[in-house]
Amino acid sequence: MGAGGLAAQSMWPIASPGTEAFATALPVQGRQSALQAHALRHGDASAIPEGARGGWRTAMVSAAAAAGVAVTGTRRKRSALRLAGGSTFSSHRTVVASQQPSLRNARVIVCAGAKLPEGRKLRVAVVGGGPGGASCAGALARAGIETYLIERKLDNCKPCGGAIPLCMIDEFDLPEGIVDRQVRKMTMISPTNKEVQIGQTLKDNEFIGMLRREVLDSFLRNRAAENGATVINALFMGMTLPKGKEDPYVLTYNDFSDQDGSSRKGVKKTLEVDVVVGADGANSRVAKDIEAGDYEYAIAFQERMRVDEQKMEYYKERAEMYVGEDVSPDFYAWVFPKCDHVAVGTGTVVDKKGIQRYQQGIRERAAKRIEGGEILRVEAHPIPEHPRPWRTRGRATLIGDAAGYVTKCSGEGIYFAAKSGRMCAEAIAKRSENGTRMIEEYDLMEYIREWDAKYGPTYFVLDALQKLFYTTDAARESFVELCDEEYVQKVTFDSYLYKTVQGNDPVGDVKLLGKTLGSLWKNNTK
Repeated sequence: MGAGGLAAQSMWPIASPGTEAFATALPVQGRQSALQAHALRHGDASAIPEGARGGWRTAMVSAAAAAGVAVTGTRRKRSALRLAGGSTFSSHRTVVASQQPSLRNARVIVCAGAKLPEGRKLRVAVVGGGPGGASCAGALARAGIETYLIERKLDNCKPCGGAIPLCMIDEFDLPEGIVDRQVRKMTMISPTNKEVQIGQTLKDNEFIGMLRREVLDSFLRNRAAENGATVINALFMGMTLPKGKEDPYVLTYNDFSDQDGSSRKGVKKTLEVDVVVGADGANSRVAKDIEAGDYEYAIAFQERMRVDEQKMEYYKERAEMYVGEDVSPDFYAWVFPKCDHVAVGTGTVVDKKGIQRYQQGIRERAAKRIEGGEILRVEAHPIPEHPRPWRTRGRATLIGDAAGYVTKCSGEGIYFAAKSGRMCAEAIAKRSENGTRMIEEYDLMEYIREWDAKYGPTYFVLDALQKLFYTTDAARESFVELCDEEYVQKVTFDSYLYKTVQGNDPVGDVKLLGKTLGSLWKNNTK
């Protein structure tokens, strides 16, 4: 994927101690120029190749000279730089003989594309009105960007476990009433039905929030509209990609706003925009249109079930998590409390055709607590297993499930969808100077780089844990045993509730490693 370059006649202010130098770069085109832009943006003079095009070379060397940097002989070295979007670039490296003062510590600002005409704002279409799309649209509109949010079903009751971390409530300013249940107890049930109670490390004001997606999504969409976004009740059908650098994306959709009934077909309409954000789930049409590539996915299946008051009282502040070959060969099954019912479900990647058998397994394992329950709704949906090969192409990018931001091991997606939407919007607002400049692929890559730097390690660790503990019943027994450790519970809840690991220590980590190895050995030699 080419970075697309920066706009012609972009200004590159390079500030160094006591000196300000400004160089007007010629049009930046091609992959090598994108690499130079990346390096210069981070204040790295080593990215100025002696053999680069004259305009670029002259402008950059002039700026370096004005800042007191002498650029001398070149040492060519072929190297690969992998950017977050999946591209590999080749580059030359230049030796800087003298750095007094050094550009490496300079603050380098790269402006976005050309200034938009007076009165014209950057136009962004967000496709998909879930937590990711609605959060993105709300932040874009608040920044003064012309924003369109396209959602097929405004009353959609999306299949979802519905768990959110405590930090999301404050971070996204969610009202207290949006949480149906405050879960403070988690029961882990092993393949041999050994139960471990989790939650003793939680403080009185700490909990996992359980909510209904139809309530959360509606709230976030309404807030986006209040911020100035135009919400379009429509089915996104596809888009025509721009042929030229300044051409718009042309979106086609079936507008349902003037029709009623479940069989409505809608009125075919089009919309021209400068930027497209795909927040349309695991089966993203935006991802298909920009050829973002495929990914492996799991199938999640659940039944919403109303149980009697006595059984519901048991689940007032409790959720259950079951592991075992009978409920999933590579994931877990659950009973999660909702406002007046429970959600009973399971998921799998390796045996999607057997999902009904695993659902029967969780019904049988949880029978004493859900027996006689009335099934209110049956739901199924895909869950991405890893990020797509490409998450940004041109002036289109992906967030949430469309990008593949669901964690392994826990299957968490709501918070990461909303967070990716907000981070994407903030990057667009920053790079477009609140919608007054055009942006390009490189500008959208800023969000991808920040995302990978912040959350990449989390996804890596959870992937490793799933492969270690969710593969055999012996490993699952060890997993449940380890959950009885207070240290494990503290680190796990701190990581989940606040999206940061708190309170852990090297000694505790070493002890945990020893117990993990011992438990795995014991359960695998029975």
